[in-house]
Amino acid sequence: MPEHGKTKFIIVTGGVLSGLGKGIATASIGNLLASQLKVIPIKCDGYLNTDPGTMNPIEHGEVFVLDDGGEVDMDFGHYERFLNIPCKFKWNLTMGKVFEAIRQKERRGDYLGKTVQFIPHVPNLIKNWWFEISKEEKADVVLIEIGGTVGDMENELYIEAARQLKKDIGEDNVMYVHVTYIPIPFGTNEQKSKPTQQSVNLLRQKGLAPDLIIGRCKELLSKEIKQKIASFCDVDESAVITGLDVDTIYKIPLLFEEQGILDILNKRLKLHVKSNHDAWRKLVEGIHNGHESITIALCGKYTRLEDSYASVIEALTHCGPHLQCDVKVKWIETTEENKVEKDLKGVHGVIVPGGFGGRGVEGKIRAIQYCRENNIPFLGLCYGLQLAVVEYARNVCGLSGAHTTEVDEHTPHPIIDILPEQRAVTEKGATMRLGAYEAWVKKGTKVHELYGSERVSERHRHRYEVNPAYHDTLQRNGLVFSGMSPNQQLVEFIELSKHPYFVATQAHPELKSTLIKPAPLFYGLVKAAKAFTKASKA
Repeated sequence: MPEHGKTKFIIVTGGVLSGLGKGIATASIGNLLASQLKVIPIKCDGYLNTDPGTMNPIEHGEVFVLDDGGEVDMDFGHYERFLNIPCKFKWNLTMGKVFEAIRQKERRGDYLGKTVQFIPHVPNLIKNWWFEISKEEKADVVLIEIGGTVGDMENELYIEAARQLKKDIGEDNVMYVHVTYIPIPFGTNEQKSKPTQQSVNLLRQKGLAPDLIIGRCKELLSKEIKQKIASFCDVDESAVITGLDVDTIYKIPLLFEEQGILDILNKRLKLHVKSNHDAWRKLVEGIHNGHESITIALCGKYTRLEDSYASVIEALTHCGPHLQCDVKVKWIETTEENKVEKDLKGVHGVIVPGGFGGRGVEGKIRAIQYCRENNIPFLGLCYGLQLAVVEYARNVCGLSGAHTTEVDEHTPHPIIDILPEQRAVTEKGATMRLGAYEAWVKKGTKVHELYGSERVSERHRHRYEVNPAYHDTLQRNGLVFSGMSPNQQLVEFIELSKHPYFVATQAHPELKSTLIKPAPLFYGLVKAAKAFTKASKA
């Protein structure tokens, strides 16, 4: 713990526009501290949803699922990958949660008949939530990212809570970081500070003065622009650093460190953290410096928004340095069914990821069949497993019309179906299989070889399962159930023994993958794709 025995709080806000990378900046700061301190991240979102579980991924990005079943913002993926810790649902605060907690307290009589108001009751609840997490986790540092931008109506109460924090715990125990945008307008070739000045001015009107400004820019900030921002925003010039556009987000902690952010953190919060990033640097340097390049096709219906599959992309990236190859992704939109086989020409591996609904399903099934018949390495994730089983039932087991009841309620062969105990669940947010579940893996299988264990825990997010009524038929025709639930009722992993790499899982292993320890099934896919590349060149 820090010398004074108190938790340090770092508040991260954003200005000018959304999508600047506050989550990555927050995670990168945590990455620099986490080797020597216990760092806990908290994300504060302004929306009234309890969680993002029912939001369209095209609108909101990927829904990230935690071990405890919490559905959270995709920034938690950055937190886990950069801090190497499993996060908890309680660490994600939404205005939906806040107002629900306020309502429950009022109904219980906790406010003793007083009029419940936005000020002081809501900021007090928010601060108490932060303090409770800090105490429960015995945190040295709590990182608090306030979503959206300064000036958003829905974030006013979080910012007010952050303002009050300095008075509550002392200025040595709280630091304010502001992420903003430094544009270079076309034709001027000049970095502009005005958006940052206006953003910081708006922040100061709300009572917050940043101690550190991170300016997102496509090039390093010039000395002149740093001096200008420092002067107008009342910070030291050394406390204005660049959030540089980079080819991989894993470079950001290293870039921050090179710009002296550790010195700023240590001085401002009276910490004593030393640089300890040699292993991380070596992995980062290997991401795009592999000896050979492989292409993995990602077949889905949300391919026009890469954030829909953020964790899948990151899990592939994690494998490159460990296998000395540069992993590239080819996006294939499966709604155009007749183009799928043509689009798959020249790829070295295929992933059919999770998803919902019927759009693009037949294109995914065709892609799976093409991989199975042409010995192309294949990995199915969640819906990808379900559709791989449908394809096998149709084309190997001879079950014409086999399908998932999610798409065809009247299929003659409901290979994939909602199990009886799940039919009573009507709220999407109460999905039965949500969070970490254990599976027992069969010895001698590819899955067992990759995990190196007979017991495996991965995260889930689904309601449909392989129908137990068809288990015998599928296995009798050669489909290997390489992993089952502990009660042997639910299929968790499948594979084909005579295929170079045809593996699928009902889980989402991408959610636990990190740069230090890639997800085993992704590692297996990339390794097989690398071998496929050599074979195709021979």
